[in-house]
Parts: sequence; C-alpha cells; structure tokens
Amino acid sequence: MKAIKIFKGFLFLLIIVVLSSCNAKKNAIVAHRGAWKKNNLPENSIAALRHAIDLKLPGSEFDVWRTADDSLIINHDAHYNKLLIEESNYADLIKFKLSNGEKLPTLREYILEGKKKNEKTLLVCEIKPSEISKERGKKTAILAVETIKKLKADKKTCYISFDYDILKQIRAVDTKTVLQYLEGNKPPKEVKADNINGIDYHYSVFKKHPEWIQEAKDGKIILNTWTVNEAADMDWIIAHKFNYITTNEPELLKERLEAEK
Repeated sequence: MKAIKIFKGFLFLLIIVVLSSCNAKKNAIVAHRGAWKKNNLPENSIAALRHAIDLKLPGSEFDVWRTADDSLIINHDAHYNKLLIEESNYADLIKFKLSNGEKLPTLREYILEGKKKNEKTLLVCEIKPSEISKERGKKTAILAVETIKKLKADKKTCYISFDYDILKQIRAVDTKTVLQYLEGNKPPKEVKADNINGIDYHYSVFKKHPEWIQEAKDGKIILNTWTVNEAADMDWIIAHKFNYITTNEPELLKERLEAEK
C-alpha cells in the first residue's frame, strides 16, 4: 500500500512537469513600455500598463531609474523634460506632467497598478544601467527587487537589463526570480552558466546568430526578442517559435499570430 502511494505521488509530479513543459509560452506578446502606441498614450505610463493588462497580454515591459533622492521611477530615457533623472529630486521631476495628465509614476505606484485585476500579464522590469557608476546601478537593482517583494508582486515580475552585473547582483539577492540579458553579446550557454534564465536580444542579433536560437532551446533558456514592430520581422520570429516577442505594436502582432493558426 505504501509503495502504491509513493508511485501515485511520483506519477502526479510527473504529470505536473509534463503539463508545465507543454504549456511553455511560445510567441507570447510583451508590450514594450506598455500598450501605448495605438491609443497615443504616454510610454511607460500607468494608462499604458493598464491597457496592456486589459488586453490580457502575456507581458508588459517598463523601465526603472533612481533619482538623486533615491526615488525609484518609471521612465525610459535618462532625461525627463530635459532634467537628468539621476541628478534630480523626484519633487522637481513631477512638476512636469505626462501628455495624458499623469505624473511621472514611481515604481511602487506602477507595481500596485500592475497587481490590479491582472491574471495574465507578467511585469517585465528593466533596470536601467546608471550613467553615474556601476555600483549605483547595482544598488538601484537591489532597491527595486526589495520594493517589488514588499508589494508581494515578485511572482508577477521578471527582470531584464543591458548591464550583466546588474543581473548578477539581482541573482545574488534572489535565487528564484527570472532574469534575462539584453545586450546581445553573449551566447546562450554563457548566460546560463551565470544562472541567468534567458536572452532577450534585438531580433537583428538572432538573424546574425541563428544558431543561438536552437542553442537556447536545447539549453531550456528563455528566448525573447525586441523591438519587433514590422510584420515581416514578426513573421520571421513567429516561425522560429520564440518564447516572447517584445513589440510597440501588440495589436498587430496579435493579428499576425492569429493568421498563423
């Protein structure tokens, strides 16, 4: 009887593993800086995030900087309204509204919105490398991870960066979170050796190194690519069955995926 119970338990775990493998994401859409373009929303705004979630997209990417007074804020460029973010206080930055009237969102505000009525959308958090120092960028990463954990959003969040040391710093403080590298200068095996889960390279890198696609698949390394906005490039990526496709045109990509069915 005991042996039967052990066998049933093993069989249950095996089924779970198989189902997880079968349900691995293929060609899942990630909205680049939220779903902003079609409705002319500000990039990286709360509204763009909300629209990505309402569209039930598999992912929505956003960018994190740290201000001079240690506020973690969401913005793509190093400058906001001609102010250098890392050398400005948050109070000075929010004097200037986004085009839809929103203020520049903090990471806390952004993540809290990302948790609301969100059952499908992964929050893809890009930690921007500091233009002041390597150490400052790594500290920003730690503060971002701590904030997201405090908000109990860590299971809805993964991290990406162009700075390899930032990813290694995150791994040092969080052994479980999913990390993806952006720069495009390392083969998949090297990334995996450093316990980084995926490569998230510009699609031109994969066209130059098509062998990395199969290498990543064989090594069970997450395949993501950015920023895929043209139909022909979308079709090429779709045919190669990436895990994720990051785009400014999520609605168009959704149409291309449906056309492939």
